[in-house]
Formats: sequence, C-alpha cells, structure tokens
Amino acid sequence: MNADPPIPLPAALTGRSALLDGLRPVLGRRPSVVVITGEAGVGKSRLVRELLTRTRSSGTLTLAARCQEPDAPSLYAPLPYAPIPYAPLIEALSRCRHRPEDLPPVTGALRGLLPDLADLLPPAPPPADDPRAGQHRVLRALCALTASLGKVVLAVEDLQWADESTVAFLRAVVSDPPPGLGLVLTARSHTLQGGDGLPFPLRPPAHVVVAERHLAPLSPAETGAMAAGLLGARAVPEEFAERLHRWTGGLPYVIEEVLREWSDTTACPAGAAGQPEPPLPASVRRAVVERLRHLPSDARRVVAAAAVLGDPAPVHLLGAVAGLAQQETRRALAAALKEGVVRAGDGTYAFPYELARRAAYEAVAEPERPVLHLRAARALTRCTGPLPLVRVAEHYRCAGLLTQAVRCLEAAADRAARGGDAGTATDRYLDALRGAPTAVVRDRVALKLARVALNARTGPQVPAALREVLGQCSLGPGPSGEIRLLLGLLLRNQSGSGLEALEEIARAVPDLLAVSTGQAARALAIIAIPSLKGWPVGEHRRLLAEAERLLPQVDEVDLRSAVLANRATALALMGDPSAWDAVADLPEAITVEAAARVHANLAGAATALGHPERARAFQARAWQAVRTNQAPYLEAFVETTDMLAAFTSGRWAGLLERAERAEEQYQDVPDFHAEALLVCGLLRLHTKGQTDVARRLLDRAVGTTALDTGIVLTSAAAAVARVHLAADRPAQAVQAVEGVLHHVRRTGAWVWATALAPPAVQALIRDGRDGEAHRLVAELADGIARRDAPAARAALLTCRALLTTATGPQAGSDALHAAATEAWAALERPYEAAYVREAWGLRLLAAGAAGGRTVLHEAIAAYQDIDAVWDVLRCQRGLREHGQVTVRRPGALGYGDHLSPRERAVARLASLGLSNREIARELVLSHRTVEHHVARALRKLGVSSRTEIGSQLGP
Repeated sequence: MNADPPIPLPAALTGRSALLDGLRPVLGRRPSVVVITGEAGVGKSRLVRELLTRTRSSGTLTLAARCQEPDAPSLYAPLPYAPIPYAPLIEALSRCRHRPEDLPPVTGALRGLLPDLADLLPPAPPPADDPRAGQHRVLRALCALTASLGKVVLAVEDLQWADESTVAFLRAVVSDPPPGLGLVLTARSHTLQGGDGLPFPLRPPAHVVVAERHLAPLSPAETGAMAAGLLGARAVPEEFAERLHRWTGGLPYVIEEVLREWSDTTACPAGAAGQPEPPLPASVRRAVVERLRHLPSDARRVVAAAAVLGDPAPVHLLGAVAGLAQQETRRALAAALKEGVVRAGDGTYAFPYELARRAAYEAVAEPERPVLHLRAARALTRCTGPLPLVRVAEHYRCAGLLTQAVRCLEAAADRAARGGDAGTATDRYLDALRGAPTAVVRDRVALKLARVALNARTGPQVPAALREVLGQCSLGPGPSGEIRLLLGLLLRNQSGSGLEALEEIARAVPDLLAVSTGQAARALAIIAIPSLKGWPVGEHRRLLAEAERLLPQVDEVDLRSAVLANRATALALMGDPSAWDAVADLPEAITVEAAARVHANLAGAATALGHPERARAFQARAWQAVRTNQAPYLEAFVETTDMLAAFTSGRWAGLLERAERAEEQYQDVPDFHAEALLVCGLLRLHTKGQTDVARRLLDRAVGTTALDTGIVLTSAAAAVARVHLAADRPAQAVQAVEGVLHHVRRTGAWVWATALAPPAVQALIRDGRDGEAHRLVAELADGIARRDAPAARAALLTCRALLTTATGPQAGSDALHAAATEAWAALERPYEAAYVREAWGLRLLAAGAAGGRTVLHEAIAAYQDIDAVWDVLRCQRGLREHGQVTVRRPGALGYGDHLSPRERAVARLASLGLSNREIARELVLSHRTVEHHVARALRKLGVSSRTEIGSQLGP
C-alpha cells in the first residue's frame, strides 16, 4: 500500500530518461541505496518523484521525507533554531497506514514520536534512566519499524540539512539494511564535506546494491527541449535556447519559473539582439537571497563585487572591487563556493547563471552600487591586455560619471573603426551620443558616426541621432555639411527615403562649398546618380556637369577618387558611352571600401545594360574588395548584385534558397531587401508556378525599394503583367505596367525599360490598343538612341517583333524574331531568348504557318534548361490550344489519397470562389485539366461541394 497518492507529472523528464532507466533496476534489487547529488534547482526532487512513481507496485510501499533548512540567526533570534530529532522520518512514517505484523516491543518507544500510529504500535516501555539509553532505544525502534514494513522504498531528500538524529538513523540503516529496503538519498553536492557525497560515510555491507549519481544541469539543447515542452511548441529557436540556458544555467526549476513569470510566452522564442532580459522570478530571488544570508560579511562583499562585475573575474579583481586583501578574498570565496552562490572555473569565479547574478545585484544596497561600479572601472583599467573599454564605460555610467563613460565609448568605437568593424563602431558611437556628452564631444562623435555608418547595416536610429545633432545648430559649415551629406547617403542607401535623401544631400552643398570644394564635388556627384524615383535624367546630368566643373580644383586624393567613382557609376547607369572611359580614369589607389562600392555599382549597371563580360569582371573585383574588409553593408551590396546577375543570366540552380536567406538577413536595408524579394518573387513564379506567392513578394519589393536604379520596379511590373497575360487578362496587364512606365517617361531613363517594354507592348496589343503599343516602341527607340545599352536594343527588337502580331503576316516578322532571339543569346540571357521563341512559335501556329510547333518546342527546351516550369506549362497550353498534342512525361509522381501540389493549388483557388475557367487562366492550365483536378480534390477530401473545400484543406 502506498503512503501518498501518485503525483501528476509530465510524460518525460528532459535529459533524465537514461538516468531513470539506470536507477529503476537498482531499487528493484533490494537492499539497495541510491544517492543523488546536485545543486539546488537541478531537479533532484523531480527525479526522485518520478523514480518513486516508476518503482511503485502492488507489493511495495513508498515513503518520502525531506530535511528542512534550519533558520539562520537573525536580530530577533540570534541563535539557530534547534531542529526536532528525526523530523523528516516522523513526517514520512506518520502518513503510513500500513499495518505491520509482529512488531517487536521496542517499537512501542515510538508512541510519543508517532501519535498518529499509536493504535498500531505495542505499548510504550517504561522510561529509561539514562537519556542516552532512551535515544538509543528510539533509534532501535525506528530501525525495527522500518524493517517490519517489508518491501519499502524510503526517500530522504536534502541531507545537507539533516539533524544529527536523522543522520544517525540513516547511518545505522545503511550499515545493516533490512532485506526489503530501497533507500534514496539526495543532497546538494556543493555543501557536503564527505568525499562520497553524503554527510556520513557510506559503508554498506557487500551484498547491498549501491548507485551514486551526480545530477548535472541541462545542456543548451536540453534547455530548448524543456522550454518547447513548457510552451507547448514543437521546438524553440536555437538562439533562444542558448539565451535561456545563459539566464538559467540549465537548472530545470529556474527554467520553469522564468517561463511561468514571462508575461508573453509566445514572444519568448522569437529572440532579437536587443530583446530585454526576462523578469526575475520572486522565487529565484528568494532562493539566492536566502543563501546570501548564510554567508559571512566578507563573503557577501565578494559576492556583491561579482554581481557588479558581471563577467567571470579572478581573485585580485574581485578583491579590488570588494575592498578586501587577497587572503580575505580567498576565504570569502571559499564560503561562497560552499553555499553554491558562485562557481569556480579556469581561475575565475562567477555566478552559476545570469538570473542569480541579477538577484545578487538587486540585493546590494542602492547607495553601495555606484561605489562598487567606480571601483570596478578603476580596477579594470589596471588590468593587463586590451582595455575592456565598453565594460569600463558601463561601470562609469553606473557610477554616475557620464563624461568618463562617453570617453571610453568613443575610444571603443575608434578602435573598432580602425579594425574595419563598421557595425561595432556604429553601435559604440551611438552609445556615446546617448550618454549626454558635451557639445564639443557630441559634434565630434556625430561626425565619426556619420562616416563609419555608411559601411554598417544600420537602422533608423543613426539618421535620427544625426538629425538631432544637426538640430542643435552648434556645428560649423564644414562638419554640418559633411554630416548632412553622409546623412543623405544613409537615407539613400539604407533607410528607404528616396527623394528625401537627394534633397538632404543637395542642402549640404552650400555648406560644403564654403569649406571644401572636394566635398561639394563629391556631394554633387552622388546626387548625379539617377533613379526611377529620382529627378529626370537631365537634372542628374546637370548635377554631374557641376561636379565635373569642380573636379580640377579637388586636390585631396580620397575626395577626387570618390567623385570619379560616382561619376563612372552615374554615366554607366545612364547608358552613356563615355562611362567605360570614366572607369578607366579611376585611380589605382582607391580605398577598399570605395572599390567594393564602385565595382558593385558598375557590375549592376553592366548587367542591366547588357555587358555580361564587364559585369563579371566588376563583380569579381567587388568580391575581392569586400572580402578584405568587415563592412556588412558592402557585403550585402555585393551579394544582392550577384544574385540579380545570376537571375539575369539564367543561373537559377540554388538561387531561390540563396535569395530567401538574403531576404531574411537584409531586412534592415530597404534596397537590398527589395532586390532579394524581387529575386524570390521571380523564381517563385517561373520555377514554382506560385503566382499568388510571387505577386505578394513582388508587391513587397516594389513597396520596399527606395531609389531603384531600373531593376526592381521594372522587373516586378513585367512579371505581374506576364501573370495577367497568361491568365488572359490583358487589361490588368496594362494596369500593371502603367505606373512604372510613368516613372520611365518622367525620368527619361529608357535604358532601364529592358524588362518592362516587351510585356507592356504585348499587353497593349492584346488589349486592342495597337496605337499605344506603336507609340511606346517609338519612345523606347528615341530614349535609347545614342545610348550604350545592348539589352535595351534587344528589348526594342523584341517589341518590334511583337508588333507584327497586330499588323498581320509580314515578310520581316521571322527575321525580327530571329534577330531578337540572337541578340538575347549574345547577351547571355536565356530567359528572354526563350520568351521571344515562345511568342514567335505561337504567332506561327496562329497563322497556320509551318514551323510553329518546332519553334515552340525550342522555347520549351530553353525554358527547361533553366527550370522555368511555369513558362513550360504556358507553352504546352499554347500547343494544346492550337491543336498540338503534348505527350506527358512518364514516371510522374503518384500521391495516392493525398492531394498533389497542383491539385492543392486548384483546390485552394476553388475554395476562394474562382470558376474553373478563372483557375485555368491563373495557373496556366486547360479548362478540362482544372475540371479533373477539382473532381479529384473533392473525392480525396471527402466533400461534395466546392464550398466545403476550405474547411478540409488545412493551412
């Protein structure tokens, strides 16, 4: 019969299953002794409860007892409270209603200790004359009662607090255990003096089975698994598991308390670099403070010093902050180690987990904290090795010495900037500005911040900080102009501010002219770089001419290099034939950062214009430069430029995964994020046929880009137009391109209309607007005249070939299509070449001319080479619509009673209320194919109508 009811527990103990499986057989081979040690909160009690639960059987009695911590001396009770002898055993046995047989008379001595069992015990013997004899009689009685229980498992926990009488009983039982006894003992390992982990020697007879186990904290992976179980999730992110392990030290009790106290557990696993620490559970605070109460005063001083320092610290550093000599510090540490308040490792001492440190820090009296922080700052400055400037700054800040804190932060930022770590330097300069520096220091730090932030992937906090400094009006014309210039560059490159960035840089020019012709020329050259969301190309040309006029007066090498680099970029993006001469004028001594920037710009321009060999050469130089410099912004710049080139040249294998990684990583830089979204959307469309997903991604790309240089807006609009054309929605296709065409006409940047013009012409023709299509082609021809833009010229050939579909059969139609195909092939653009072949083949089939089927099959083969699945399906539908039978490839995958991906896509659209004909247009399928897919989906889902599909389809 069991002494207490089963305790409801979770299905599994994280990280303890193997230990439980090993201990259970030990308790089955009685007499046996199991010893479990470990620090507080590691899960000893939880393990014992689970072990007792698994040990229970119809013939086994389980008893559990716990030794209580004695009260520490206080002002009102200066002496420790004397524990009741045998208290944990009395607690366990009093709950036992098992009626033993043939109890020896000596057990009657327990009537006074166990009044609840008086009716089960023999009469009490007469009182002993000698108190020691009486105590011995009680000990014999307890041993006899335990033996009479038969098959029993007795668990006694927290032996570090056991009274002398309980220790005497356990020593006696271990030395001569009853045959049916299984004994489970737990203790805190860090407080015990015995070498075998118990407060008394463990010397059982040879026939007793003994198992001693030390319970270690959970690993980070096990911590994550436990958190997932508590949060009801399948898993938590690895980053969150690592942080939770740092907060809790892997102690299950603390993990449970943290996740119980967290007000928004759904946000816990998300994690972020600046996410605040979790709340400190009151139970954890009480446990730490209770341990501190047991420490002598010097030990509490050392613990306070460790809490202030935070990081693991050696003896001399802890002594310096605590104000103790080295020998006193070592004695104090020994006491703290004994109580488990700190841990030792590699010559340093620290708290077992972060929340324990926070609890100890909060226990330090408020007036004492600044004193300790000041000692810590001064002690750290005397340490050998690189000065931990950020830690010193934080201690100065907590000590109330803000000037010294700002000085340290500025020095830390300077050191990071010298080492090429732009991201860290930016963060430190921002921290220095937040420290309320004097006006002189503030202006100096702001200028440094503006210079270094260009090569870091910053958020909105940097522009906000720079604007705040500019608003103080304490800067002279030179610093004010340079900061405004750099602010404009940040807004242009990283903050998605578009025209605002150009206007900010333009406002900087008068201040810069007053102090530096070179800086003014640099500013003019920057805003001379055109954009679809910028000013007309003519205005950018005027600004470039102003920069070129100032160039002879620029003597500074770096500034002259910057002007020349931006000049080359601007001319290349305009399609100016002189751009490549401007590239040749770039100096050899250009800095690494400038080299990465200008060559990435030139690679992107060369790709867009249609110079693949030049694009590869520029891209290789950009990669070479960025790999020698820690500049996150430039790395992202070169990576997205490379992805766009890979898409353009049809190198699509593995590109979607790469683009999705970039989309996740570059969300803090709008233009790079937009380019990653663009590539994701285009590949989702062409390689997966996921039109809805693709359109969402493309819409996000358009809404994200700041100063698009002819890539994102045009390519996204062209793709959306193709989706509408494939679904036979020419009017919507025209609407998809109208907004971007307005930007092209407004700016005059026709060299950027390469991707846009062909589907725009095709949409206008199919919508019956032939005249507008002809005018658009004429505008394109005028816009790229005298421009070095081979891709735009190939697009012009394509548009002229497409116009022949509106004017009827023409002798030159085949020649135009062939010329356009060859032009795209020469530019290493397989997708566009296949697109022209598709249009050509469909035109021939529609006219009943020979060769149409062959040309369309050539287009299909070209699409298949680059895995353009959606485009292959569109071509195959075109063949079917013209009476050409397509043969299904053998070996198609079977899905049994599960929906295939195509059936799921059809079912999803059907559940939204689309007709079969609308679904066929959306997914580029025949009407009959859609009917078959809908019928199969209804059968597999077990529903009778389309309105029931949504509830069965799932996410």
